[in-house]
Amino acid sequence: MRPAGHHPRLVTLIVSSALSVLALNMFLPSLANIAADYRVSYAQANLSVAGFLLISAPMQLLIGPLSDRYGRRPVLIGAAALFTVASIGAALAQTIIWFLLFRLLQSAVVAGTVVPRAAIRDMYDPTEAARTLGYVTMAMAVAPMLGPMLGGVLDSLFGWRASFWLYSLMGALVLALVWVDFGETNTLKSGTFRQQMALYPLLFRARRFWGYSVCIAFGVGGFYCFITGAPMVATAWFDLNTAQVGLGIGIITGGFVVGNYVSARLVRRLPLLTLILAGRVSSLLGPLLGLAAFGLGLGNVAVFFASAVLVGFGNGLTVANASAGLMSIRPELAGSASGLSGALGVAIGALLTSATGSLVTESNAPFAVLGLIVLCSVIALAGALYVRWVDLQEPATTV
Repeated sequence: MRPAGHHPRLVTLIVSSALSVLALNMFLPSLANIAADYRVSYAQANLSVAGFLLISAPMQLLIGPLSDRYGRRPVLIGAAALFTVASIGAALAQTIIWFLLFRLLQSAVVAGTVVPRAAIRDMYDPTEAARTLGYVTMAMAVAPMLGPMLGGVLDSLFGWRASFWLYSLMGALVLALVWVDFGETNTLKSGTFRQQMALYPLLFRARRFWGYSVCIAFGVGGFYCFITGAPMVATAWFDLNTAQVGLGIGIITGGFVVGNYVSARLVRRLPLLTLILAGRVSSLLGPLLGLAAFGLGLGNVAVFFASAVLVGFGNGLTVANASAGLMSIRPELAGSASGLSGALGVAIGALLTSATGSLVTESNAPFAVLGLIVLCSVIALAGALYVRWVDLQEPATTV
């Protein structure tokens, strides 16, 4: 075990973050089989995604201030333990109600997103934090790329419950890694939790915070629309099996990896907001081209999934830089800012996931999915432009 005062290694931050992503997407190719096993509709089975995201929002509102008050380490340890127990429960659940309840408890794993981001901001200045976040998210992008593929293969070989047994094992391994390696990084703890929560209004009044948060929430929201609607498009329009669906869902992260790499290489030479705006334009261009192709009768499986690659690339330029920006507005509230922004993101994601599940049908699938992504990209671009407008009105002193 490393001394408690040592900062966590990069691999610990990556693995902790990656588990929170896998918890969302690894079992997605199995949604239709889960619905069939429990004899419920696809929309009801999809609550395992929408409900997970919905409960994650208030949980992040709590996790952020808790990590600011008590430290990053104990919060992350508790979350990993709860996720492990909940994963075992979901694997054993015999009814859809129990399955969904344990699935909601799995949402504790969102601490793996909130806490490592705040820890990185604890350790570095805004520019270096953005660069490190870029490398972390680039490396952890292997999780959403391989997760659906692995989940599809597990489903084909052993059934959908195999994914949740693997979740249990992963949770236990992350718990052990955090226990031995994650030294505390928070040196600005407040006196009491009540005092910490009392500082939240400082974020509410920060206009840049809301611009950055909207940019992230709807940028990632386009990804939620894609992963929710892609299985319907793939099966109804292109007759793909679950393993192929997993491959298609994972492909969007190829662009995300490249975007993060480019961001990490350029962040020392270009302002954060310049990279963010470039990312938002890219994320709008991809689905617009896809819609045009399907409208002209040129749409096919390659066009549909390729149009999402530019969305991933744009998010790669956006997420790390906007996260560093919003956590740097009030450094003593880095965890709270990370949690509040994350809560907004998952709340928007839950709404978009539900909307996608309701609006996407066999007849309109590619048009509805790409159209929703376009809408998200426009709103995310507006958020970035709002930050730019605020900068012109009130020149930033911190970022």
